Amino acid sequence: MKRRDFFSDFLVGGALLGSGAPAVAEQTGTPPQGACLATSEGVFIERAASGKPHAGKVLAAIQPHTDDIPIFAGGTVAKLVSEGYTGYLIRTTNDEMAGSGSTGQRVSDNERDTETVAKALGLQKVFNLEYRNHQMDEISRVEMRARLIHLIRLLKIDTVVCYDPWGIYEENPDHYVTAQVVEASCWMAGMDLDYPEQLAAGLQPHAVNEKYYFARGPQIVNRIVDISSWIDRKVEANIANKTQGPCGDNGARLRSKLASQKMKLALLSGDDGDANREYIKNIVLDFDSLYQRGVISDKQLGRKYGVEWAEAFHYIGPRQSQLERYISDHAVPL
Repeated sequence: MKRRDFFSDFLVGGALLGSGAPAVAEQTGTPPQGACLATSEGVFIERAASGKPHAGKVLAAIQPHTDDIPIFAGGTVAKLVSEGYTGYLIRTTNDEMAGSGSTGQRVSDNERDTETVAKALGLQKVFNLEYRNHQMDEISRVEMRARLIHLIRLLKIDTVVCYDPWGIYEENPDHYVTAQVVEASCWMAGMDLDYPEQLAAGLQPHAVNEKYYFARGPQIVNRIVDISSWIDRKVEANIANKTQGPCGDNGARLRSKLASQKMKLALLSGDDGDANREYIKNIVLDFDSLYQRGVISDKQLGRKYGVEWAEAFHYIGPRQSQLERYISDHAVPL
């Protein structure tokens, strides 16, 4: 395979590089956690799993700003929680640069929205780290890492959903600083010599074994999550994000603007709440032109991979050593 073709299969950019819909390989046996199918490109399609296969596991949805998880990973978070995860939301900034009114009003409004977003996605609790919005490139990463390691050990987090620390052309320092510190924290939290004061307080080393990384620009994608059954939950999470989200009252405002021009859109019928929901579902999550950096929309991504709605990730799963794999493959009873 040519080098250029290899990267084209995995990069998601303006139109998901590579042509045509990938063929999904035949499923043989039971895929990991009963929910994954491999494609010929090496991408997994993670589908709905029956029952509660993740019962007893803990998920952290980590975002710099209150609109990040709802836009890029809301469906996946809702899916994993419905399949048994206990989930938490960690927001690293105070969002003071998003919204209207005074600085204090913006901080308060975004804090309220973050709580409402967590409830919409079924998450148990919010932890706000409150770093200055757009100023995270000047913070102490060592301090932030210690705080995140404390939370990972305290909550016994098994899986994180966060920005990709290796996402290409990311311009927002809050995004890439958060992502890079999260990745280091997931690893170091499992060490038995780092931050001994935490261990003395009763916490235990606990490494994060699964990561769902999303990006708003090109990234190496190896997992597509079918969120078709959770698209309405994703819509509700974005509705909850009133201060800086992609909707607010945009559906109702667009309907009013069109009415003043003697026009209407059928999808914006009903009351204001219905208009706002339909605006998110049929415009924000369907038109890739509304996504920053040209990331393909949930609807178009789903169409490419043979599902109705989808989200894209670079997924890193539990690692098995070569020795463990060899023992599993070759060991026999005495």
